[in-house]
Amino acid sequence: MLRALIQKELLALRRDMHGLAALFLMPMIFIVLMSLTLKDIYRPPLVALNYAVDVRDDGTPAQWLLQLWRKAHGAPEPLGADWQARLRRGELKYVIVLQPGLSDELESVALSTRPYIQLLTEPGIDSNLHNALRAELVGASGELKARLALQVPGTAGPAQGASIQALVQAERFASSGPRPTSVQQNVPAWLVFGMFFVVASLSSLLVQERGSGALGRLQSLGVSRAMLLASKALPYLAVNAVQAALMLAAGIWLMPLIGGDALSLAGIDWGALLVALGAVSLAAVSLSLALACAVRSHAQAATIGPMVNVLMAAAGGIMVPKFVMPGFMQRLVELSPMNWGLEALLTVLLRGGGVADTLPQVGRLVVFAAAMFVLAVFLFRRRTP
Repeated sequence: MLRALIQKELLALRRDMHGLAALFLMPMIFIVLMSLTLKDIYRPPLVALNYAVDVRDDGTPAQWLLQLWRKAHGAPEPLGADWQARLRRGELKYVIVLQPGLSDELESVALSTRPYIQLLTEPGIDSNLHNALRAELVGASGELKARLALQVPGTAGPAQGASIQALVQAERFASSGPRPTSVQQNVPAWLVFGMFFVVASLSSLLVQERGSGALGRLQSLGVSRAMLLASKALPYLAVNAVQAALMLAAGIWLMPLIGGDALSLAGIDWGALLVALGAVSLAAVSLSLALACAVRSHAQAATIGPMVNVLMAAAGGIMVPKFVMPGFMQRLVELSPMNWGLEALLTVLLRGGGVADTLPQVGRLVVFAAAMFVLAVFLFRRRTP
């Protein structure tokens, strides 16, 4: 009997080659993908970030500091009169402001009493990258201050601890409202991931109804295929809306209770937030419909849908921050619908953007959703008699 049961299971596996292939291919693809995306995790590519410098001190030591930074990070972009708007939109990753009096401070061996160097990073920058930039700027300032002090005979080097730390002030740039927190970066990422994860539930339900003949009976009553798919999409759009509300609420009220930072929605454009969430939901549900119509069995529904979702998250800047990826992976990330949704939400929640600012990402998501829905109708016609 045991042999017969084992043979039955093996026969079921042989009949479901797609699901079996997914079980073997998913770990291999995930290993390759994560290895590529995490290639530079221990050496963040700071040199690849575009930046500008606002030089308000024309002294020689300030120019030397700027030369040190240029040597390590390349030439800065022109500052321009609109640098604050560009920084807020993320077009500039950071701006270094050299305040008047910096040269005198660098030449002095006394303790710094106030910051003369400001590091302003764009609101959506990763916390690790923000801290790495600040640490490197502190190190460059300390190195230059020590060199200048040692040029004076009989003078000891400056105190490197609190002195240099106080010299540099680093903050994420925000023109109005509270400063961004790590929660405001993480909530959008996992909100997008959760919305796309409806694929597992939707696929299983569609396979079950196809197997039971319920879909065939509905079509015999004159219900069109597009109508059947639309009737499945609308409830899951509502599910995504509830997901978004719960995750935003967790960021606002739950995180402070467990010792984290609170998600602040003060001053955001609510219309832009709703448009971005709606576009992400449309893309997620349409992709789920297409995958649900492509699978043939419960095993495929339970493996292929979640596999695609996890791989999209890994390659879309959800699981792995974009900044730690090598250059070609960063370009690949920009092709992911999850990344479009993430960038749209970050534009609203971190950069203070409005509807017009989210249109590039929202437009891509809507076009993707339409293409996936058309594909779902085509596949549904082939799978359902």
